[in-house]
Amino acid sequence: MKRSIIVIGLMALGAGAGAYYLRSGGASEAAQPAGSTGGRGGGDFGGGFGGFGGRGGGGPRMPMTVETAAVKRADMSSEITVVGNLIGAATVEAVAKINGRLDDIFVRMGDRVTKGQKIAKVEDRELQEQIKQAEASFEVSAATIRQREADLRLAQTNLDRSKNLYDRQLIPKQTWDDTDSRYQAALAQLDLARAQYSQAQARLDELKINIANTTIFSPVSGFIAKRTLDPGAWVTPNSAFMSIVDITLVRLVANVVEKDLRRMKPGLPARVEVDAYPGETFAGQVARVSPVLDPATRTAQIEVEILNPLFRLKPGMYAKVNFTVEHREKTLVVPTAALVDMGGNRGVFLPDKNDQGDIATFKKIEVGLIDQNLAEVASGLTEGETVVTTGAGALRQGDRIVLPGQPQPGAGAGAAGGPRGRSGGRGGAGRGGRGVAGRGATGGPGGNAGGGRS
Repeated sequence: MKRSIIVIGLMALGAGAGAYYLRSGGASEAAQPAGSTGGRGGGDFGGGFGGFGGRGGGGPRMPMTVETAAVKRADMSSEITVVGNLIGAATVEAVAKINGRLDDIFVRMGDRVTKGQKIAKVEDRELQEQIKQAEASFEVSAATIRQREADLRLAQTNLDRSKNLYDRQLIPKQTWDDTDSRYQAALAQLDLARAQYSQAQARLDELKINIANTTIFSPVSGFIAKRTLDPGAWVTPNSAFMSIVDITLVRLVANVVEKDLRRMKPGLPARVEVDAYPGETFAGQVARVSPVLDPATRTAQIEVEILNPLFRLKPGMYAKVNFTVEHREKTLVVPTAALVDMGGNRGVFLPDKNDQGDIATFKKIEVGLIDQNLAEVASGLTEGETVVTTGAGALRQGDRIVLPGQPQPGAGAGAAGGPRGRSGGRGGAGRGGRGVAGRGATGGPGGNAGGGRS
């Protein structure tokens, strides 16, 4: 019985000692090996993070290698870009003015034509016959007029003779009245003949116009864009069979958002780019600006005209148009990569020196025009100052930085470890520096290798 009590007591004492060991040093040794490279209170080669002291793996952020640039002066421009499809200066459909069958077509798709050039012909044989009939009727009317004029002259002579006799009271009044009636009838017949003559002339002129309309002329100068009918097809005044487009000048109709509309004015120069000619720019200008906006899209249409003397630009091409709406010369600029936002403020990081080396210092600035590469500095910087460019977006206020040409600090710690103790401050392995040999030659509470708490 007494022996059992003694065994139980020894087991309890061992369990307590083990628990104490685990609380005081075992856990530290398990998490971070002790000895020459270990955690808290390590040996000669102990040290903080990255050779800069500190507590274990914490402390300041590692220095970041960055690139810098000087604040300089340059020309800045504000641009607006719109896209759209090119259209011709004029696109006209050629149609026949009369019904008929196409006798011949003199042009094909892609041919260049001038205004008034003959492009097609409608059959006119029936009209030719009608013109012959109208000309005959016209001649009959002319002959009738001559006959009626002769009748009128005879009636006039008889009237004059009857009047002389009647005035001398040699013939009765009834005879005078009959003579006057015949004169009036002859006069009416002449008027009728003249009216018939005019009618015949009008009919002849109409037929001549119709026969002239059998020849179809190009209404504008340009190129044949399409041709839908061939000779032998029936045409009417409502059927368009050919399209002519004028491309000596091409236009682009584009939509501009509300905030940019105030900058669009007729005459504003434009630079036009098309995929067909990469790297090449065509000059144009704003010709018209719509006075109203589309309520659905809040955009207004503008029309850009581009001279096309060599006919290189074709209607239907997809085009991008750039407008320079604002230009400033010799203004302060920084690279766009230098701009950062911190706490709702826009600014840049400046490299600043202190006793620990170069650090990043944030400075708020006012920004003006911005393009793809440069940003205008309205206020906050002076010419010649240096700003951080590459890497600025990952920096925080007070971060240590490494400028171009400077050596990168080592990540390991050496004999000159942290600022506390000979070998690395409080960056050791366990309480009292329990080394590899426990409480032996290199261990012991606060031994020779210890740099931290004993």
